[in-house]
Amino acid sequence: MATSRARLAAVAAAALGIGAAGIAQDRPESLLPPGFGDPAPSPTPTVASPAPVGPGVFVQPLPGVTPTATPSPGVSPSPSPSPTSTVSPYQLPAFARRSLAQVGVAQPGVAADAFGAADGRYLEVLMRRLSAPLPSRWLSIALRRVLVAQVDTPAGVNGADFAAERAWLLLRMGESVSARAVAQGVDTENVTPKLRQVWMQAALATADPGGLCPLADTAGTGERGWIVARAMCAALGGTGKGPALIADVRRRRVASGIDLQLAQKVSGAALNSRQAITIEWGPVTELTAWRFGLATATGVAVPDELYATVGPQVAGWRALAPAIPLAERVAPAERAAALGVLSNVALVDLYSAVADDEAAPGAVRGDAATLRDAYVGGDRNARLSAMRKLWDGAATPAARHARLILTARAAARVVPAPETEGSDRLIASMLTAGLGQSAERWRGVVPVGGDGWAMLVLADADGRRADPDDYAPTGAASARKRQLFFAGLAGLGRLSAAQVEESAASLDVKIGAATPWTRAIDRAVRERQAGTVVLLAAIGMQTSDWTGVPPEHLYRIVAALRAVGMEGEARMIAAEAIARL
Repeated sequence: MATSRARLAAVAAAALGIGAAGIAQDRPESLLPPGFGDPAPSPTPTVASPAPVGPGVFVQPLPGVTPTATPSPGVSPSPSPSPTSTVSPYQLPAFARRSLAQVGVAQPGVAADAFGAADGRYLEVLMRRLSAPLPSRWLSIALRRVLVAQVDTPAGVNGADFAAERAWLLLRMGESVSARAVAQGVDTENVTPKLRQVWMQAALATADPGGLCPLADTAGTGERGWIVARAMCAALGGTGKGPALIADVRRRRVASGIDLQLAQKVSGAALNSRQAITIEWGPVTELTAWRFGLATATGVAVPDELYATVGPQVAGWRALAPAIPLAERVAPAERAAALGVLSNVALVDLYSAVADDEAAPGAVRGDAATLRDAYVGGDRNARLSAMRKLWDGAATPAARHARLILTARAAARVVPAPETEGSDRLIASMLTAGLGQSAERWRGVVPVGGDGWAMLVLADADGRRADPDDYAPTGAASARKRQLFFAGLAGLGRLSAAQVEESAASLDVKIGAATPWTRAIDRAVRERQAGTVVLLAAIGMQTSDWTGVPPEHLYRIVAALRAVGMEGEARMIAAEAIARL
C-alpha cells in the first residue's frame, strides 16, 4: 500500500511538473505558473529547443516566442513602418476583419468568459505542459469544446498566440480539424511567429498543403519548411514559378530525400505534370508531420511500420483525413473514437460506407456486416449475439472501448430483461454516447452491486444515492473500481459527510489532501472559470490509462465540473471510470 501511495503522489506531482525531490521537501517549491498565489515564483517550463518546422520535423514543442511588447488582448502588434502607403487590393476591408479579442468557433454551452479573469500566461503554460491524449474520452470531449470555443482572449497574451497554444494542444489530442479551425480563425495579417508554426502543423495534420499558401509569401526567408511551401504554393497557384522554385530548393539543399520528393509530387500534381515522382520509403526511419501531410494529400500510402514511430494522436489525424481510403481509416477511426475524436454516429457512418466496398479487406467488410446485424438483424438474441461478436473481437483495451462506442445505439434498442448476458457492456456501450435515459431502463433489471448497477448509479441524472459498500466488483481491478466508485459518488454529492469520511478512510482515498493542483482547481471553481476547471481537470489526468488515475483526483475533477455547471460531463466521466477498468 505504501508503494501505491508513493506512485499516486508521483502521478499527482507530475501533473504540474513537480519533481521527486520536491515531494520530499517539507514545503515543496511550487512549479505552477504565476496566478496561483503561491509565494514561490514559477520557473520557465521545460521545453525542448525548437527546430525549424518543415522537412524532417514532426510535431514538436512550440518556440518560446516573446514579443518585444506584449499586446493587450485583442490588439495585434503594430506593423513595421512601410516605405509606401499603398493598400493591397486583396486586403480585407476593416468591417470584415476579425478581432483578436475573441478567437474560435461558437460552441453551445461554452461561455465567452469561460476563462474568466485567469492570467493568459498561466493558461498557456498549463496547455503547454499538458500531456495528451487523455485517458478519459469524456474529459477529452469537454476539453476539445473549450479549446475550440470562441472565448475571450485572457489578459496578458496576444489573441493569436493564445489561439496557437489552443491549436497546438488540439493537435496533440488528435483533433486536427479542430486545430486548423482555431488557427485559421486568425486573420493572416495578425499571425504571430508562434501561430505561424502551429498553422503549418495544422495544415500538415489535415493533409492540406494548400492551407500553407495564405502565409507562404510572408513567412521568414530562413525557415526551411516555408521556403519549400512557397515553391509548392507557386505551383498550386498556377503562377508558373513552381518548377524554378523547386529547382532552387534542390540546388540550395533546403530539402532532400523523401521530403523533397513529396514536395515535388505536390507541385507536379498541381501543374498536371507528366513527370513521375517515385517515393522511396526504404531509407525513412520516422514519420514526420511533413511526410504524413504531403504523402496523404497526394495519395501516397505511408507504410504501417512508420505509423508505429508516432504518438496515438496521429490516429485522429488519419481518421479525419478524407484523402485516405475509407477502408484504411477503419482501424485508426476506432482508436480515434476511444480518444474522443470521433462520435458513435461518425464511426457507424464509416462502417456503413465500407460495408459494400468490394475493395475493402474481408475482415473489415465482415465487421461491417456484423454491425448491421447488431442494429437491424433478426430478433433480440441475434442482435445481442452480433454485438458480443464485435466486442469480443477487439484485441486491446482501446479497441474494446471503441467497439462499445460503435454499438451504442444498437444497445439502446435492446429491451431490458433480467439475466441478459453482457448487460454490463450494454450499459457501458450506451453511456459512451451519453444515452443515459436509454441506459436507465436497465435500472432494477441488473443486479445490485455489479458494474452495470454502479455505472447507472453514477450516470443517474436524478442524483440517486447509494452506499459505496454495496458495490462488489470482481476481477483484478476490483479494489481500484471500489475506490473510483466512491470517488465518483462523493464528487457528485451523493454521500453524506459522515459517509465520505468513513469510506475515504476504509478505502484509503485521501480526498482531503491539499496539493498545488487541488488549490488551483478549487480557486478556479470559486472564480467560476469553467474553462480553467476543464483544463486543470485534464492536468489531473496525466497518465496513459485509467489504471493510473488516482481516485482522489477523480473526486476533485467530478466535484469541480459539477460545481461550475458541467454535471452531465461529471456524471459521464464518473461512469466511464468503471467502464474502462
